[in-house]
Amino acid sequence: MKDTIEKMFSLGLGVVVAGKEQIEKTVEELVKKGEVNRAESGELIDRLVKKGEEALRQIETMATDRQSASRDDDTQWATREDIDRIHERLDALERRDRKDE
Repeated sequence: MKDTIEKMFSLGLGVVVAGKEQIEKTVEELVKKGEVNRAESGELIDRLVKKGEEALRQIETMATDRQSASRDDDTQWATREDIDRIHERLDALERRDRKDE
């Protein structure tokens, strides 16, 4: 029983990264071992796929939120225009220094 629970837990975690074919293969293995009956297997597959899709949506939402938060913090990143202006100023200073020599 402990092995079955561990396998189901691992399967649940793996749903996020596993494809439907892998889920079906694992559930079929459980059916063959008698740990899940054939009648329940289809429902179990559907439930695990739905949980995997929901987990994936949650991960995508967290990643989007984290990305938005990192853009909204106090860090100010240089834009291409900022860098171009700095290059122009450096070029002007170098030309001035060459004239002074």
